[in-house]
Amino acid sequence: MTAQRRTGLLLIVISAIAFGWMPIFGVWALGEDGAGGVNTQGLLLIRFSVAALVMAAVMLLRRVPWPRGRVLLGLMAMGGLGYVGQAFCYFSALQYGSAALAALLLYVYPVLVTLVCAWWLKEKLSRRTIVALVLASVSLLLTIGPAGGQALGVMFGLLAALIYSGYILLGSRLTPIAGALPAATVVMISAAASLWLTTLWHSPSWPVSANSWLACLAIALVSTVVAIFAFLAGLDYLSASEASTLSTLEPVVSVLLAALILGEHLSFWQWIGGGGILLCAIMIATNKVIPSE
Repeated sequence: MTAQRRTGLLLIVISAIAFGWMPIFGVWALGEDGAGGVNTQGLLLIRFSVAALVMAAVMLLRRVPWPRGRVLLGLMAMGGLGYVGQAFCYFSALQYGSAALAALLLYVYPVLVTLVCAWWLKEKLSRRTIVALVLASVSLLLTIGPAGGQALGVMFGLLAALIYSGYILLGSRLTPIAGALPAATVVMISAAASLWLTTLWHSPSWPVSANSWLACLAIALVSTVVAIFAFLAGLDYLSASEASTLSTLEPVVSVLLAALILGEHLSFWQWIGGGGILLCAIMIATNKVIPSE
């Protein structure tokens, strides 16, 4: 295994862990029965606004050149349309179905990304990658557990997966050109700008307690700055299909943290599913890359 490939694998795992913390931080931010005072729009505004400020400051301090032309426009679309659209659809799915259903449908995206890479981008997939993809999908069913919901929730959940698939595929093309730091910065600034625009139609609610504010800041710094930067940086070294499949570690992290920190019960099949995704990650990490023609 090359040093670059090890770096890519490590970055995607770090991203998955950072993203995996987000539902825990979200529970702390919202508080029991909404005691935190913040609503979804307010939380997302804090998340992307703080992240945008941090990343922009790093860009200025390091004097990194900003992307230009079509690359800049593509990255703005990733943040302003892709990330915001995915978040809107995901939280809409939560309104019309269970959290398990929303999470399960969102994680259809590794399948979509891999299929697009194979059919449209002509990316060669080894048998091990295909087996890992199937294993990850089945393991997610077991890890997330039984899910129920309405047709509208299913529609929003699948749309979230579709939008996120496009985000990853576009990111895999633009990030190597722009660089991980500029790409992540533009994505966050664009997402924040789009969310602030939505305040013209809907007013956000802000945290009312110190604990809620700290949790919101943790989402911004850990589950946004670290998570998005690490994922985009990982796309410099891995293919989009490998990165998206390996990132299925995220719900495993969330489930384990919910059990350890929030005291949520894990069933036998959830433990089996989590083990399956860990096995999937090992299969991808030790897989040999098939060069494209």
